[in-house]
Amino acid sequence: MDDFKPYAGELEFHDVLYSKDDGVATVTLNRPKSFNCYSTRTLKELILAFQDASWDDTISVIVFTGQGTKAFCTGGDVKEYDEVYTKKPREYWKYMGLFRGYLESIMHAGKPVIARLNGMAVGGGNESQLACDLTVMAEHTWLGQVGTSVGSVACGGATQWLPLVVGDKRAREMLFMNPKISSRKALDWGLVNAVEPSVTKEGDFIENPSSDQVKKAQKGLDGYAIDLSKVDARIAEYVANLKNKFPECLRYTKTNTNTLKDLVWNITVPHAQDWLSTHFGGVEPYEGMRAFVEKRPSDFEKIRKSEFLWGPAEKECGCGAKGLPSEFEHCGKCGKAL
Repeated sequence: MDDFKPYAGELEFHDVLYSKDDGVATVTLNRPKSFNCYSTRTLKELILAFQDASWDDTISVIVFTGQGTKAFCTGGDVKEYDEVYTKKPREYWKYMGLFRGYLESIMHAGKPVIARLNGMAVGGGNESQLACDLTVMAEHTWLGQVGTSVGSVACGGATQWLPLVVGDKRAREMLFMNPKISSRKALDWGLVNAVEPSVTKEGDFIENPSSDQVKKAQKGLDGYAIDLSKVDARIAEYVANLKNKFPECLRYTKTNTNTLKDLVWNITVPHAQDWLSTHFGGVEPYEGMRAFVEKRPSDFEKIRKSEFLWGPAEKECGCGAKGLPSEFEHCGKCGKAL
């Protein structure tokens, strides 16, 4: 029977790099120009990659990372949200089904998944690393949620799992206020398992680098650079350890350890999927996504004053048009003054 044989060789990936070597499958988000955000297509590819690694009995461990040194993953493609899903909120329900499938392909892979945080993990990127079993973080990076700042809600993992991981008050701080969580704070809060030095100057590692040193390292200025070799060494240690464990025992240990994670996820995510698909047709996502695309601050005060872009749909025109926004001075159908 070969129904579950590995099939990655039959697939053509565009947004994902997928490789296997010595019992380790590596899944890499390959959209560095977009800070490794995921599009609808990306989610489909990620599901297939994790499923293939799950079914391949030669694979002991899965490593999940991003291309480059700036971003592990920054969540969903906001430009796609703005261009597609704010205009067709019903389609967002389907998109959320894919996103659920993606996170569940990590949680239910049947083998350990290690998040290699090569760069920032923001929004759905932090939810992605929360879905993983272990996380090794480069010191120059940071974590965060952005939902309430961009017109969305981080109910694709963060609202469910952050209280379990960091406690109620810290979860609310991250979810309500959207601060950047430094690598050292992430380690202290239990968001990650290990933090490794990643900023060098003239080849020597610098611990606790300043923000200015990180910026120079990202740009390769004044002898500074980003070096992920210590991150990879720590992951190699984890992999070596996990290879010396019984696979069936590991699989069931993961399944049982996921109990609370699965419980809160399965109780809330179907509702979240429905609510988000309805919410995406509203004014908050419209303003948040447009502000992001236009690279301007969101107008939070305007949204507080009205739930509508141009007022409630209460005007009518003699041409037969109804449901026109109250602030419209002319009919959008015939152009007549209202």
